[in-house]
Amino acid sequence: MSRIFGAVRQNGYVVRDIQAAMKHWIEVMGVGPWYYMDRVKTDWFRHRGQNSAVEMSIALANSGDLQIELIQQRNDAPSLYKEFLDAGHEGLQHMSYWSHDYQALYDKAIGLGYKVGHEGQIGGDRGRFAYFDTQAHPGTIIEISDISGTKGPFFEKVRQAAMTWDGTRAIREVGGAKS
Repeated sequence: MSRIFGAVRQNGYVVRDIQAAMKHWIEVMGVGPWYYMDRVKTDWFRHRGQNSAVEMSIALANSGDLQIELIQQRNDAPSLYKEFLDAGHEGLQHMSYWSHDYQALYDKAIGLGYKVGHEGQIGGDRGRFAYFDTQAHPGTIIEISDISGTKGPFFEKVRQAAMTWDGTRAIREVGGAKS
């Protein structure tokens, strides 16, 4: 438990092949079902203070109460995901903390000297997220995510599905016929 951010709610993995990554988590780790979004639409996205037209695919599943997120960037737009891959890395890139009072947590982190690496919004005003660039010292990048909007109930749906998952319908497309 972080005295600043609370409990870690998600581990985020940046991967080069999201389909292969989901297959690994399903077949080797026994984790699923995966909620897959082929192209995530952001309301806005900024990398180091500059607008960026990042395109990405995301898959979400839970292992107990911990959400696992897989991210594959689909273009060369500036982002911390691209920086991570360009540095020769693939795998665990960030830990995420969730908040119903996002702005207060964001302001607290900024007040403590955290620097935003990239940030954006998905699904309206209550869908903000920020990744703090903590690469200057050991550890992973810290993400905070606003779950006071539609993300909160969706994340709970993913968690509940994992609790009773019987191994069928391992990948469920969000926004498609298989959701």
